[in-house]
Amino acid sequence: MYTFNPGPSQVYPQVRQYLQDAFDEGWLSAPHRGEKFVQMMRLTVQELKTKLNIPQDYTIFFLSSATECWQVLAQSLTPTKSFHLYNGAFGQKWYENARALRPASVGQKFGIDEVPDTDRLPGLDEQTDLVCITQNETSTATQLRDGVILNLYNRLPAKALLAVDATSSMAGVQLKFIKGDIWYASVQKCFGLPAGLSVMVLSPRAIERVRRLNERSHYNSLADQYEKMLNFQTTHTPNVLGLYLLNRSLHDNPPIKTIHQHVVERATKLYDYFDQATQLRPLVSNPETRSYTVIGLQAAPALIEEVRRRALAQDLFIGSGYGELKATSLRIANFPAIPDAAFEQLVQFFAKEFS
Repeated sequence: MYTFNPGPSQVYPQVRQYLQDAFDEGWLSAPHRGEKFVQMMRLTVQELKTKLNIPQDYTIFFLSSATECWQVLAQSLTPTKSFHLYNGAFGQKWYENARALRPASVGQKFGIDEVPDTDRLPGLDEQTDLVCITQNETSTATQLRDGVILNLYNRLPAKALLAVDATSSMAGVQLKFIKGDIWYASVQKCFGLPAGLSVMVLSPRAIERVRRLNERSHYNSLADQYEKMLNFQTTHTPNVLGLYLLNRSLHDNPPIKTIHQHVVERATKLYDYFDQATQLRPLVSNPETRSYTVIGLQAAPALIEEVRRRALAQDLFIGSGYGELKATSLRIANFPAIPDAAFEQLVQFFAKEFS
């Protein structure tokens, strides 16, 4: 069966061998304070920076999920308030999570076909500690292009840092990390790995704030995590297996430039097809805001249900819509781990059943 669910999604086929190797090499019982683990962490950090084009002076942390990243950013980097620009459920959840800890936080919603005007953002002021955006919104199958992020970064209030949720795009498309202070993602999407691990990347500006605020009230406080990561250690027992799988996968996969090109070419073909050839149409009509890694389709609820049912009968698991769009949309993951053969079968399915 091929799964196009946008997370947890299809894992790379080589994960099967990695799991066997992890067992045979003793990683399932390896002490996380030992030299063997430290060496693996050091290599994993370097692989991330090399393969994803992350600047060498940025710091990498490993957490359990994107949700934990929300919590840690509010705890350790937001003494006053954050500003959240969003157009979907996950951006809104990040805002609500932050507001629970920092009630002064502000949110602004925009439409899925809209390119937000970064010159006019009511609620963004000099008291803002963190400006929070979702580069690729999984729930609405949208993304913010590089130009939008660059414009926003260049217009940040004096003390604000730019935080970017890249959960369903990191390791799938090339990101300009230098134009953001915090980036994070879970590995169960474009990384093509099992859930239970997230990657967070901090700029030198962000690390300077971590050290200045020195917040240490939680087991996952960034000040403590930073001190441990200087020696490639963690504040608490990490997901050793998840880190091992990440290390192996990064080593074996091509650089992000190659992956990006393939993902974008495949997305372009899929949008071209669905723009004209089926009973369903793209959820996002504006090509400038369409995601490369999550393809959204819309139709009447009865047709959506019929498509998923017939697809499943042919061993194709298509993701359902999310939140308010659950009944009227489908989401198709275009993640690197999903082979071209799967998309060929998917297009043939739509051509035969719903053209």
